[in-house]
Amino acid sequence: MAYRRTERVIERLAARREAIVAAACDIAGDSGMDAVQIVPVAARAGIAAGTVYRYFPSKFDLVAALVTRVSERELAAVRRAADAAPGPLSALSAAIVAFAARALRRQRLAWAVLAEPVDARIDGLRLAARKRLAAEFEARIRAAVALGHLPEQDGALAAAALVGALIEGLIGPLAPATTEEAKARDAVQAFTLFALRALGVIDARARGLVVQSAWPAADDAA
Repeated sequence: MAYRRTERVIERLAARREAIVAAACDIAGDSGMDAVQIVPVAARAGIAAGTVYRYFPSKFDLVAALVTRVSERELAAVRRAADAAPGPLSALSAAIVAFAARALRRQRLAWAVLAEPVDARIDGLRLAARKRLAAEFEARIRAAVALGHLPEQDGALAAAALVGALIEGLIGPLAPATTEEAKARDAVQAFTLFALRALGVIDARARGLVVQSAWPAADDAA
C-alpha cells in the first residue's frame, strides 16, 4: 500500500508540473515570453504562486521547461511525419509540412520558443532547440542526397538555411498572420515548394511531393 500511495503522489506531482508548464505555454502563445511570470502562470493554472515556486524556483527555470517541452514535442512530430513517408524526398517534404503547419497554428508560441528576443540564458536554450531541428532536417537531406534524389550539397548548411527560412517566412514578424486553416495550408504548401526547389528538386516533382504530404491533424501543439 505504501508503494501505491507513493506512486499516486508521484503521478499527482507530475500532473501539476505539466499543468504549470501548459499554463506558461498558453501565456507565451498569447502574449510572448516576457509575459511568462510566476504569478500570472499560477493564476492560469489555478494554483498559488508559492506552489509554482516549489516546482520552478525562478522564471528562468519555468521558461527553460517551456522551451524544452515545446521543442521536444515539435521535433517528435516532425520525426513521426517523416518516418511515416515512403521515401527520402517525401520524408523531407513531410517533415517541412509538419513543422510549418503546427507552427502556424500557434504562431506566437512558435516565435516565442524559437526566436523572440530574450535574455542570453534563455536564448542559449532556444539555440539548442534550433540546432536539434536543423539536425533532423540535415539527416533527411543527407538521406535524399545519398540515394541520388537531391544534388550533392552541404547538408548542414542547407538544413540551417531551411530553419532560418522557416522562422523568417512563417513565424517571425515578416510572416503572414493568418488564423484561417485554408490560408495556412496555402502558405505552408508555398513554403514547402520553395524549400524543395531550393534544395534541388525539379519543379514538377516538388509540386507532387507537396500535394502528397499529409496535413497534420489539429491539436494543441505549437
